[in-house]
Amino acid sequence: MLAISSDKLSLWVRQVLMATGMPESEAEIVASGLVQTSLWGIDSHGVARVPHYLNRLTGGTLNPRPQLQFTETGAATGQLDGNHGLGIFVCHFAMEKAISLARNAGVGIVGISNSSHCGAIGLYTRQACLAGMMGIAFTHTDALVVPHLGKRAFFGTNPISIAIPSRIVDRPLCVDMATSIVPWNRIVNARRDGSSIPLGLAVNEEGEDTDELREMVALKPIAEHKGYALGFMIDMLCGPLNGMAFGPHVTNMYKDLNRNRCLGSLMIAIDPQRFAGGALLSQVVTQAIQEVKAQGEAILFPGEPEYESETNRREVGIPIEAAVALEFRDWSEKLSVIPPEYVNC
Repeated sequence: MLAISSDKLSLWVRQVLMATGMPESEAEIVASGLVQTSLWGIDSHGVARVPHYLNRLTGGTLNPRPQLQFTETGAATGQLDGNHGLGIFVCHFAMEKAISLARNAGVGIVGISNSSHCGAIGLYTRQACLAGMMGIAFTHTDALVVPHLGKRAFFGTNPISIAIPSRIVDRPLCVDMATSIVPWNRIVNARRDGSSIPLGLAVNEEGEDTDELREMVALKPIAEHKGYALGFMIDMLCGPLNGMAFGPHVTNMYKDLNRNRCLGSLMIAIDPQRFAGGALLSQVVTQAIQEVKAQGEAILFPGEPEYESETNRREVGIPIEAAVALEFRDWSEKLSVIPPEYVNC
């Protein structure tokens, strides 16, 4: 296994993005988000997605220089047209707008249209926490998950994230999860790396459970009908609410490379100081974490696995699978960028 420091990896990601025409300031936001996601150990949504983004950026279905159009639609609401920019930059901008609205109105809600894959949405809820807010974020994807008792993919993995500040500013309480049992990129990575996926997470073309990677065409929802219902609601909040498509009408991420994704998202920032417990909220959240962890060392609070991974990976480097390293080398050559330097781990 190869590894690379976060600083060196961030530099390379920034350089290849800029080589496609992306401005440095925007490339920095995207590179920072992707590397941070890999530091958290969320490899399904981290730097391994860079080759896909480069494919779309150079192919014309991601706009490296989007002209974002934000309209304040009310005291606490706004709408952002992402102009088909990279979703990480678009959602970061939208959450900044939601935070600004929340400072004045107590809450800020920003709908997003004409966006694209935005990586791990826990980036944006933690962004809100760094500004002293609570954060909620939703996004949707193309049809990848069978409905409860269904046989064919209909809704996407449609993730949700909620983050609440704790007394450790950069370690809020944070849940970031797909409404499928695993994200589809887990399947993509397993196929690439030659690893396996256990039975019960995905289905074949007949809608039957399978552990054969090449047969997997759709995922199963978390908690059966509950995950299905939650994914349904998130799709409505991200797609139709923002004038975007839903479910099977959403552009496929990996197959429809000649079409814009046209995704929607929803970013929400809430000022805790507007509520009765706001002044002590971070203190009480920290107390709750301490009390639940007192039950045993195996007990982790939401977000803690990511923070533990970050501590480790900042010391030993971010692991890079051999297949991903080859993709990085190929793109370095195509874009005339010096390839990243690795160490063995």
